[in-house]
Amino acid sequence: MTLPPTFAEDVIDQPARVQLEVFLDEHRTALRDSLDGLTEQETRRSLVPSATTLLGLVKHATFVEKVWFDEAVSCRSRAEIGIPATPDESFVLDDGDTVASVQQAHREACDASRAATAGLGLDDLLQGNRRGPLPLRWVYFHVLRELAQHCGHADILREQVLAARPAG
Repeated sequence: MTLPPTFAEDVIDQPARVQLEVFLDEHRTALRDSLDGLTEQETRRSLVPSATTLLGLVKHATFVEKVWFDEAVSCRSRAEIGIPATPDESFVLDDGDTVASVQQAHREACDASRAATAGLGLDDLLQGNRRGPLPLRWVYFHVLRELAQHCGHADILREQVLAARPAG
């Protein structure tokens, strides 16, 4: 499912729920699009001491969607969902991970997140988080913060990747 582009400026006078969802979608798209125009090798390039790569960031964002909008909503375990046990493991790339496959997995996770929360109110409590019950509003803000941080990481990594390209 592809949503029509809606931007934060389009929802200034809309309810808080609409605003939060538009901000989330803007950041989801920006992070996923950080891979566009790069080679498979460039997206896997490690430019920092941690295991963080551009492709790994988007793979991790898929994990984040599943933790906060599947595990927290459905109360299924990470093993049942089929995701890593820890955030650090979610950055690990497999040989089969490609730009197209990671972007598609992220797109599908975002669609599933929207579907999982569609019938919930901002004050509804999500029961499946290790912290205990959390209101959807808090989860939206938490995920938005995480996406914003990762978009910043992606901007810097992408800039480094492009700067390392041979002149020509």
